[in-house]
Amino acid sequence: MTGSEKKLIIFTDIGDTIIDEGTEIRDEHGIVLRAECIPGARETTLRLHEAGYTIAMVADGRSASFHHMMDQHGLSPVFDAWIISEEVGEDKPSPKMFESAMKALGLTEADKPRIIMIGNNVIRDMRGANRFGIRSVLLDWSDRRSFEPQLPEDVPAYRIHTPEELFPLAERLEAELS
Repeated sequence: MTGSEKKLIIFTDIGDTIIDEGTEIRDEHGIVLRAECIPGARETTLRLHEAGYTIAMVADGRSASFHHMMDQHGLSPVFDAWIISEEVGEDKPSPKMFESAMKALGLTEADKPRIIMIGNNVIRDMRGANRFGIRSVLLDWSDRRSFEPQLPEDVPAYRIHTPEELFPLAERLEAELS
């Protein structure tokens, strides 16, 4: 376990959850060189980190892309673990992604009620989190993909419309754990 003061653990996707996928500039190999944050996402992520929350990146894509984007925005230090599909060898909704995050943070099965997964994809993020037994939070900021559930496990436990709504939700869930 990390040195966090908070009980709630935050797993987060990156694309259209922190980074605006529509602003990505890629090289000839598909690596994202730079991209802009969703309005309010950088500030909210920093605020969660400063408040003592443990934050793990749980994202599908290429490692170099995430390092470029997080370094660009000064967000690299906020992540207590970086779980990236290229390194894990599977994409969400695979339980291996969530298991890797738990292992990296030294968490056990008993810690699952303390974990939330924030993402923008009902199949990869919501279905993956719900099937794994952690609470899901859908950020429906972008209209790049459908938010219509295909299966019952695609329905998020919580739904927010802007990154700024995450901090009060985290504080409320933290209070419920105390």
